[in-house]
Amino acid sequence: MSSDELIFLAVVLARLGIPLLIFRYPLPAILAALVIDAADQTIFQNNTDLDLTGYQGYDKALDVYYLAIAYLSTFRNWADPFAARVAQFLWYYRLVGVVAFELTQVRALLLVFPNTFEYFFICYEVVRLAWNPERLSHRQVIGLAAFIWIFVKLPQEWWIHVAQLDFTDFMKEDVFGVPVDTSWGDAIAENLWFIGLLVVLAIAVFVVVRKTLAAAPPPDWSTSVDVDHHRQSTRLDATPAVVRVLEWDLVEKALLAGLISVIFAQVLPNTDATPLQTVFAVSVVVVANAVVSAWLARRGRSWETTMQQFLAMAAVNAGIMAAYWLFFRRDSVDEGAAVFFLLLLTLIITLYDRYRPLRAAAYPPIRRA
Repeated sequence: MSSDELIFLAVVLARLGIPLLIFRYPLPAILAALVIDAADQTIFQNNTDLDLTGYQGYDKALDVYYLAIAYLSTFRNWADPFAARVAQFLWYYRLVGVVAFELTQVRALLLVFPNTFEYFFICYEVVRLAWNPERLSHRQVIGLAAFIWIFVKLPQEWWIHVAQLDFTDFMKEDVFGVPVDTSWGDAIAENLWFIGLLVVLAIAVFVVVRKTLAAAPPPDWSTSVDVDHHRQSTRLDATPAVVRVLEWDLVEKALLAGLISVIFAQVLPNTDATPLQTVFAVSVVVVANAVVSAWLARRGRSWETTMQQFLAMAAVNAGIMAAYWLFFRRDSVDEGAAVFFLLLLTLIITLYDRYRPLRAAAYPPIRRA
């Protein structure tokens, strides 16, 4: 394997693996996923000679993937139902917007449906570092979401998707007044005032953070990025009392998987399925998975680990895909890409099934450290 291929494999594995740490270490994991998402193509361009023509589609799918993992982690970790519902609304609102954009290519839709969920999730997990986030009132939760929506995400979405401005070009040409190909070192050397501005901003941030911490209530526990450090084990061990096939959770799971799959289908090479066909096919897969899971549960079969459940559902979905290829296969489908997206879809369904019952169970309160 060449060095280019090793770099590519390492980055892709990081983009697939790091989001799974969100369930246990939500804040550092989602920040790491955010950084890798922003840096992956730069890494490829600067360190490899790979042809990245087809990577953009996978990049979009992996963006949706890590945000879906973050949403599913709220099933496991967020004990406040109000904050969980706000996160649920923000997630699905953005997901619908991304689907609409992929189908129409109208970039303004990404401004109308901003990605408020991601930063709301990050802020909530920042609070959890030292405080019980259940202390946040409904007004504070709504205020946090509104502030992020209006003052952070709307300007950012306009900059990226409507104005389509490049930060590097803007800083060098409009702020520093130098050509785009000028190095950052030379650009800053010709504008020493920028260093002074950074120092002033750093001092201002330090003062604001210090005053905010001074005004905050005493910490509820010692600072930790491990969510399991602050909760009782019974919450993580909870299981549904009754296993049903037809219930509201199945509708939500089909909706979640269907919307994500429509996005996947738009970036999948050589795919001509309509959105309705995609949603129908995915719904069949979701229902089939639910039937198999319920059948096994009623016979006393349970999954001790998430990996066991994932492998079992992957086998079921592989059978469904094999049947489809046998009877309805279209030669234009990229088989490798189809398998990749099917595995991602299987993982999302598995994690949904694994953690969704926790929200409906009765849990003891999170203890103080």
